[in-house]
Amino acid sequence: MKRKDILVILPAFNEAACIGTFLDKLTESKVNDFTDVLVVNDGSTDDTSLIVKAKGYRIITHVYNLGYGCALQTGYKYAVRNEYKYVVQIDSDGQHDVINIKNIVDALKDEERHADVIIGSRFCAESRSFHISPIKMVAIKMFRALIKHGAKQEITDPTSGLQGLNKEAFLYYSFYNNFDSNYPDANMIIQVSLNDFKIREVPAVMHPRETGKSMHSGLKPILYMIKMLMNVMVVIVREKYFKKW
Repeated sequence: MKRKDILVILPAFNEAACIGTFLDKLTESKVNDFTDVLVVNDGSTDDTSLIVKAKGYRIITHVYNLGYGCALQTGYKYAVRNEYKYVVQIDSDGQHDVINIKNIVDALKDEERHADVIIGSRFCAESRSFHISPIKMVAIKMFRALIKHGAKQEITDPTSGLQGLNKEAFLYYSFYNNFDSNYPDANMIIQVSLNDFKIREVPAVMHPRETGKSMHSGLKPILYMIKMLMNVMVVIVREKYFKKW
């Protein structure tokens, strides 16, 4: 079967409760008419893999849980190897509406407003989203300020996992040490900005998670904030200073 130009990457870890429903929505929306879909199963211990295979979708499975960023990078490497032109990464837990895929693809193909990375934002005027916890909102505002200061870029949703990348961008991300294996959020936005990639945001449609467990539940948002702050500082120092040597 001839491959499409666009690859949709779905990282998944123990998403058996919701991934089947999400894949059904992909099928119903005819996304398969213009994209290929790859599920990267990051060492799930539940029935995620069985459900994906039963639905007839392509899947790569990590033997161990390596982290969200590693799952995405596996998808990027697959896209490079199979010569795709564009990649759309979207969560498999149902929070990202499938309508976002076409909107991001259209933005990636917009030659007049060229961008290497498209971010689906919850904070654009036309976005439709759900309530965000106060702790996470503090993190988002902090990362906005860091990106504005460190990369001179205005980004409203620096923690959005809904993104589209052209070939130059996902090729860059596919290389060793160019992508965070755990939380590739604000730090990656700063990194690609400082490497002259163009970033643009588009409105996104989001839904609250109905089943399963979020990777930002409990006290994890506080740990996430601390770790991401450190990562951002490392990226700024490395990209601005050490790469000049």
